[in-house]
Amino acid sequence: MNILNIAAYRFVALSELAELRAAFKARGEELGLKGTILIAGEGINLVLAGAAANVEDFLAVLRADARFAPIEAKRSWSAAQPFRRLLVKVKREIVSMRRPEINPCELSAPRLAPQELKRWLDEGREIALLDTRNQFEVELGSFEHALTLGLKSFSEFPRATPALAQELKDRPVVTFCTGGIRCEKAAPWLIKQGFREVYQLDGGILNYFEQCGGAHFRGECFVFDERVALDAGLRQMSAAAGAACSLARDKCEPGSRSL
Repeated sequence: MNILNIAAYRFVALSELAELRAAFKARGEELGLKGTILIAGEGINLVLAGAAANVEDFLAVLRADARFAPIEAKRSWSAAQPFRRLLVKVKREIVSMRRPEINPCELSAPRLAPQELKRWLDEGREIALLDTRNQFEVELGSFEHALTLGLKSFSEFPRATPALAQELKDRPVVTFCTGGIRCEKAAPWLIKQGFREVYQLDGGILNYFEQCGGAHFRGECFVFDERVALDAGLRQMSAAAGAACSLARDKCEPGSRSL
């Protein structure tokens, strides 16, 4: 398990995107990293893998820029490189919702620490867990009793939320996704729709696994790389199950591939 995998994002106003793209691509290639870096006017979203020292070197370079200094990375390990190449792209959004009025830099929901969510679930507190991921991800694994919206792509989320019961607007709602980025837009959207108490699981399922293991979670967590999915110990799922899940992954819409 000598390959370090990281996932990180930050919503921050960016300019000179072409220059950033060129700099990130040059440094990533120099360090032998593979994965995907998305850059947009709203921020950066990346998943990268490589030798641990090289991955940490890239993070150090990134954090040397004041705009990215607070960025936090979720880490896991694999025996082989899970990406085929390094892609650095300039996009309209780092996670596609197609609702320009939703700006996480201006409106966000409180972050709920994984340990706090586990405590609430242990206590049987009356909350609604809302899975903001695509349906094929949900089918591989999710929290017990979580609500789902049958999404094919995250961009469908705003159109799907009217299906949620109206009484949820007066209950605590905790949104979650793989690594947290989709909730950065999903939670503010719910707030704008009149939901009064909305939280987002800090760091998503992957951070919950790291901090709390698999308590209250059933199945595995889908990831968009050659590992396909991770269990509660952040270990790659079995090869046979992974092959089946790869078929679902390959059918998903390009805009749905967000942590």
